[in-house]
Amino acid sequence: MGGHVGIEIDSNKIMNFVHHGNFHLISSRQNKHSSYILSTQKHFNTMLGGDSNKVKTLTIFIPVNQQQMEKLDSLSRVYLNQPPYDYALLGMRCGAASYEVLAQLGILPQYSNSKTALKVFYPKILRKQLLRKAEENGWQIVRHDGTNRRSWETD
Repeated sequence: MGGHVGIEIDSNKIMNFVHHGNFHLISSRQNKHSSYILSTQKHFNTMLGGDSNKVKTLTIFIPVNQQQMEKLDSLSRVYLNQPPYDYALLGMRCGAASYEVLAQLGILPQYSNSKTALKVFYPKILRKQLLRKAEENGWQIVRHDGTNRRSWETD
């Protein structure tokens, strides 16, 4: 339900939360099987299983101030070095992890990680929330429809 979510932190550098190793059903604090990684746009799209021109994408440009940019730079350095949580079905995944970063920047309301994981159980939930905010605030939205050979989820 919803694909994959990441946050572009610099031109063509997308920070995204992924699992590695064994997939956990329930989040583990001691035995984390997760990473934040940096991907190029092309790599990010191919992670979704296809040629970047054939993948359906949505990009929302969120304006940030200098303080938010400095906070994002700081978070990305820390998170890329050591992820703060495990990747788990009943825990943080890409949508919830991206929400958590945006909340720390003051763009979205902040909750505990467990509440965030419940509120953003899959990426479509975050996508719809950000689309509403984009429309309310006049943020730029760029859509790429992807191939018509595949049935895509709608918003």
